[in-house]
Amino acid sequence: MATEDRSTPILIVIALALLTAIIGGLALLRRDVSRSVATSPPPMGADEKAYLTQISTADAHMSAAENFLGGTVTYLNARVTNNGTRRVRRLTLKLEFHDTLEQVVLREAARPITLRTPPLKPGETRAFQVGFEHMPAEWNQAPPAITPEYVSF
Repeated sequence: MATEDRSTPILIVIALALLTAIIGGLALLRRDVSRSVATSPPPMGADEKAYLTQISTADAHMSAAENFLGGTVTYLNARVTNNGTRRVRRLTLKLEFHDTLEQVVLREAARPITLRTPPLKPGETRAFQVGFEHMPAEWNQAPPAITPEYVSF
């Protein structure tokens, strides 16, 4: 009976620690979800839509590297330039990868400028890189077509 008396408090401590870990994990998950909702970009106005023409990309090329699990990661390396007169605080680029018949086989978004990076100043050019774990077998191995899709000041 003495063994039962000693194991009961240990079980209570373990149960409380487990309950605390679960509640903490749920709180962190809820905070991350609310943060992603809070950082959703606002809709573009007429000024932002017109400014998309002031964003250009250059020097797009593809590379590949092996990850630590032995798989291949394909990278897009390119440069984005703000040819306008406003600071860009958010930028989303549409990436369209094609096959040999010029049909789109993969459509992705790249966000080289976010609220977590410095704004892209007028006249500034910045390099960016996007990694892809899985590329379609039909892909023609060429860099994607890159189109500015979203901008905010």
